[in-house]
Amino acid sequence: MGNPGKKYEATRHNIAWQILDFLQVSKDLSWENKFKGQYASCIANGIKTHFLKPMTFMNLSGESVAAFINFYKINPEDILVVHDEIDLPFGTIAFKSGGGLAGHNGLKSISEKIGGQEFCRLRVGTGRPTRGSVTNWVLTEFQESEKQDLELVLENSAKALETYIQHGFEKAAKEFSKKNFLE
Repeated sequence: MGNPGKKYEATRHNIAWQILDFLQVSKDLSWENKFKGQYASCIANGIKTHFLKPMTFMNLSGESVAAFINFYKINPEDILVVHDEIDLPFGTIAFKSGGGLAGHNGLKSISEKIGGQEFCRLRVGTGRPTRGSVTNWVLTEFQESEKQDLELVLENSAKALETYIQHGFEKAAKEFSKKNFLE
């Protein structure tokens, strides 16, 4: 999930889209506009794999996701939503299957539009502000001290996503759950 537009490209809310740029398969992806978003497909590990960037803004992501999975007849438990997570420190990722939405408006939108929370997630830690609004925090770029480690976080998060694509949720979750790349 993320927000469209140049203004949001390098913000914490768009870390998922930044990870896609580090995927090995991304070099071969051809993005098209449809389903209120941009999507691409490829064959990965012998399985057709779809990628979707909702262009509805974060809080309405469910509109795009629901249109996409309804068209392709994808079960909610067969999707992986990659998103920013303020409850994890910067540099940490965790896989999650189903469960609560932790106040994330993008996840709430998806849950409402697809009729449940039984989808998988790759939670990418962006940390929580020490003071000030969470909304302002997620809509700002990473701090200078974080930018020096951002590429490492993106590369390793992409490896976790590739593990999910190639080997499934269980292996990816076992190998990368609560993994902090900066320790």
